[in-house]
Amino acid sequence: MMNKPIIEKDLEKRLAERGVKYAMPSFVDMHGVPKTKMVPMAHFGRMQKGSEMFTGAALDGVPQDISDEEVASHPDLDSCTVLPWRPSVAWFASDLWTEGKPFEACSRQILNRVMAQYAEIGYVPQLGVEAEFYVLREDADGSYHPVSTRPIQNKSAYDVARLLDNMDWMSEVVDAMNDLGWGVYSLDHEDGIGQFEIDFNYADARKTSDRFVFLRMMLQEMVRKHGFFSSFMPKPFQDRAGSGAHFNMSLKDLGGKANLFESSNDQRGCDLSELGYHFTAGVLRHMPAICAVIAPTVNSYKRLTLKGSASGTTWAPVFVCYGGNNRTNSLRIPLGGGRVELRVPDAACNPYLAAAMIFAAGLEGIKEKADPGEPHFENMYFKSEAQLQQMGVRHLPDSLGEAILEFRADPLSKKVFGEKMFNAWADYKDQEWASYVTHVSDWEKARYLKMY
Repeated sequence: MMNKPIIEKDLEKRLAERGVKYAMPSFVDMHGVPKTKMVPMAHFGRMQKGSEMFTGAALDGVPQDISDEEVASHPDLDSCTVLPWRPSVAWFASDLWTEGKPFEACSRQILNRVMAQYAEIGYVPQLGVEAEFYVLREDADGSYHPVSTRPIQNKSAYDVARLLDNMDWMSEVVDAMNDLGWGVYSLDHEDGIGQFEIDFNYADARKTSDRFVFLRMMLQEMVRKHGFFSSFMPKPFQDRAGSGAHFNMSLKDLGGKANLFESSNDQRGCDLSELGYHFTAGVLRHMPAICAVIAPTVNSYKRLTLKGSASGTTWAPVFVCYGGNNRTNSLRIPLGGGRVELRVPDAACNPYLAAAMIFAAGLEGIKEKADPGEPHFENMYFKSEAQLQQMGVRHLPDSLGEAILEFRADPLSKKVFGEKMFNAWADYKDQEWASYVTHVSDWEKARYLKMY
């Protein structure tokens, strides 16, 4: 990935020197799945001006009629990334345009609008994403299993042997990330068998979202060479921990130097600034609606439970609350302060839409100087319903259906998404939920078919 502002002709020359033959201006659909048309480098200049057109009606969450003018991908040249596994191709994160202007319902444009609102008051949203995922082997009968064949453990978090068993593909991925300048600083085997986490440096919210989309694509391609597949499904195993994508957030000034969430005299004991507390209050206020976007699938809510892991805990949040270095809160202020970690997002989210909703809610809290109340340092999992009610702590939505209702009811949703994407996204999710609740599962057949 290039690290300085790009001049088109200079970039074209540098890519040619590296043997790049194709350019890939890539955008995402509503799910965060990348889409593209490739062009030979001889047409790079035309591509940079938006020559590649797409029929939005052919895609999920690109709300257009068949008769509408197509959307065009306008690449962000600063995002240029030569594919580590296929160095003849250069990838570009792209915004969609139509009718000579940015397309309102483009996921990346939705985040762009929120970031522009922060820029107006002198702030730059910063984001780090903790990428959790499974890498599995598919057998001939369609079943899937962890790559490592070692005996199953109930508590496999931080397991050395399973990490070493997977270092052939893992080292290739980490080397590629570091060659791209992402600054990987940690990798481990997680709580689920065959589950991993790779942590890399934070950046501004748009760049980190670009990188998360690219990482999911890169993992799929690089582990496939080894005969495996990667999965960002939130909860692929009933008795194992789900895969989150914890969002670590802060703000910098426009110069990009000062972390505005840091504080050395926080009376609440979290080392968080008043600005950080206002941000936190805004996110908490809109958490039920945000949940529909950061936990966007039916399967997501099988992760957000108190129980459901052989290790004894799911490590997932279930309440709308915040606190210090305490993983039973939805919003955690890790040791050292200076950032806010939202633990609800999962690995299947569209990072542009997720970041847009979260940072928009935080901005509202900042503008209103909202107060989140006192932080929780105790284990929230042990609180009774009566205690939770007394503290004014709500539950997160317990299903996609409930989350969609919250999303539709909160004015922030349409304000952030715009009317077209709001309607397209909510309608699609309504249909997804209806399809799920009317599906007759194997569990139902086994339980009821011969019961009476």
